[in-house]
Amino acid sequence: MKNVLIERLIRYCKVHTRSDSESTTVPSTKIQFDLAHILVDECKAIGLEDVTMDKTGIVYATLPSNIEEDVPTIGFIAHMDTADFKGDDVKPRIIENYDGKDIVLNEALGIVTAVDVFPNLKDYVGKTLIVTDGTTLLGADDKAGIANIMTAMEFLIQHPEIKHGKVRVAFTIDEEIGTGADSFDVEGFGAQFAYTVDGSRAGEMEYETFNAAGARITFTGVSVHPGTAKDTMVHAAILINEFINQLPEKDRPEHTERYEGFFMITDMASTIENGRVDMIIRDHDKASFEARKKRLIDIQDAMNAKYGATRVSVDLKDQYYNMRDVLEENMHVVDLARTAIENIGLTPIVEPVRGGTDGSRLSYMGLPTPNLFTGGENFHGKHELAVVESMEQSTQTILEIIRLNACKQGE
Repeated sequence: MKNVLIERLIRYCKVHTRSDSESTTVPSTKIQFDLAHILVDECKAIGLEDVTMDKTGIVYATLPSNIEEDVPTIGFIAHMDTADFKGDDVKPRIIENYDGKDIVLNEALGIVTAVDVFPNLKDYVGKTLIVTDGTTLLGADDKAGIANIMTAMEFLIQHPEIKHGKVRVAFTIDEEIGTGADSFDVEGFGAQFAYTVDGSRAGEMEYETFNAAGARITFTGVSVHPGTAKDTMVHAAILINEFINQLPEKDRPEHTERYEGFFMITDMASTIENGRVDMIIRDHDKASFEARKKRLIDIQDAMNAKYGATRVSVDLKDQYYNMRDVLEENMHVVDLARTAIENIGLTPIVEPVRGGTDGSRLSYMGLPTPNLFTGGENFHGKHELAVVESMEQSTQTILEIIRLNACKQGE
C-alpha cells in the first residue's frame, strides 16, 4: 500500500490544478479538468462502476455493494484544486527515514523547512516524507485525500472477501475558493452520509467548522494636485488605514486559536481616488459571526457619516456555515469515524476546523459530511509535506469505516 500511495500522490501533484477566486467560470480554471480526466480513466481501470464527469469537472464513481444486507450508502470526497500559491511545475521529493532535522528544500535558494518553525516535524522521525523543492506547494491538500480514497477503493476491489455496502466517491472542484460544492449533485450522489478526506495529521476527525463570509470593501477618495489639496484631497489609502485601525488588533489569525474567530485581510490595493480591501470573516459561534459582519457595516456607516459622503462601501457575502449545527443531529456519522480511528490504533483528535471543507456546504445541502485526516501537513505553501505512514492510516480508516458500516452497528 505504501508504494501505491507514494506513486499516486506524486503523479497527482505534478498535475497543475490551482483554482482562481477571481474567475467567473465553473470550474474556475480549466486546468482542473486535466486531473479530472486522469481520475475518470483511473476509476475505470481499477474497476469502479458508474464513472462519470459532469460539465463542471466533478468526478463521480461507485463501488457496488457485495452483501445482501441493506446498509447505508457511504460517500468519500476529496477536492482536486490547490490553493492560491504557485502550483505548477511541482517537483515532489521523497525523504526516507526522516532524521528529525531541518529539511533543506532548495539549497541554491536557501529554502529550509526548519524544525523550530515547524515543530510538528519532530513527530515524524523515522517516517517517509514527501516534500517540495521549495518553489511550489506540494498539493497534498487535497491530492493526498484523492490518493487515499483511490487506494482504499482499489484495495476493496482486489479483496472481494471484505464485505462492504455500496460506496460512492467524488472528486470535486474549487474547494479552495469555497464554490466547488455549489455544483455538487447531492441527490445524484445517493449517499446517506459522507466524509471529506481533507484534514491533516493522523487521527484528526472534525465536525465543526467556521462560519465564513467574504467582504470586499471599497474606498472612494478625492484626487487633486497636492499643492492645492488642503481640505479637498481625501486619500483612499488613508481611509483604508482608518477602517482597519477600528478592527480589534488581536482578532487576526496570528493571534487566535481553537474557537477564536478573526478578521483577515487577503488583498488590498489603492490609488488616491480608489481603494479596495478584500477580507475574510471567520467565527465558530453564529452570534459572534453575525456581530463581526455587523461591525464592518457599523464602521462603514460611521466613516460615511464622518466624511458626509459615501467614502466606504462594504459588500458582504456568506460563504459557508458551521457544519456542527447539522451533524449534531447525525452524530452516528461522527461516532462511526471515531470508532474506526480507534480500531486502527489511533487516538481520535477531535478539534474544530479552523477553516472549511466541502463538508460545510454539503452538510447544509442534506448530506451530513464530517472531515477525516489525509496525512498532509503545512498546507498552502512551500513547506507543505505528506507523511506516507499517515496516508496509510487514512486509507485504513476509510476501509474500517466501510467495514463497520457493513456490520450495521459495528458489531
